[in-house]
Amino acid sequence: MEQFEFDAKRRALLAAGVRMMDPAAVYVEDTVQVGAGTLLLPGTILRGETVIGRDCQIGPNAMLVDCVVGDGSCVNASQGQDSRIGARCEIGPYAHLRAHSVVGDDSKIGAFVQLKNCNLGPGTKMAHLTYVGDTDAGPGCNFGCGSVTCNYDGKVKARTTIGANVFIGCHTRFIPPVSVGDGAYIAAGTTLTQDVPPDSFVIGRSRQTVKLDWKDKRG
Repeated sequence: MEQFEFDAKRRALLAAGVRMMDPAAVYVEDTVQVGAGTLLLPGTILRGETVIGRDCQIGPNAMLVDCVVGDGSCVNASQGQDSRIGARCEIGPYAHLRAHSVVGDDSKIGAFVQLKNCNLGPGTKMAHLTYVGDTDAGPGCNFGCGSVTCNYDGKVKARTTIGANVFIGCHTRFIPPVSVGDGAYIAAGTTLTQDVPPDSFVIGRSRQTVKLDWKDKRG
């Protein structure tokens, strides 16, 4: 797109009530829609069929391609492709939403989180350092730091299913296909290889071993 086309689009958005801290540092393709009251911060790039709702904050340094963002959401220093973000969500910084990711309303997808081909229910909390791919999760789930869905075995990409209000401890590994029932609690450091019934507690890690005076015996 030529520079004058960017200028025309920015002027049209400003006239429609979109705010920009530095219009010259914002790039919006002509096919993009942005709601009134939304603030576009420097380094924002909006491309394709992207639709941004009202009263959002996009940027700084965010790129969205063919994405839909609900009213009142914030996308900070993150990227998204062909994904849908609900209303009142907080995305980033440094989150990556790959194709076919859906984030429900009132969710938090934080620093160094990557999503791919997943459906996350409203109220999802995924604050940092997590990979979730090929997954369906119900509302109100809390993903601890370092949680990973190990969705690819080298030949097949399998799916993980997680119910509503599931608490997922730090460094949980899901080995799909696997299903977790509503209200379950997963202890930190667990590797899940079998289905988990609703309202249950699961722990799957080796027992801690402490060898006293080991340093002195080692010499």
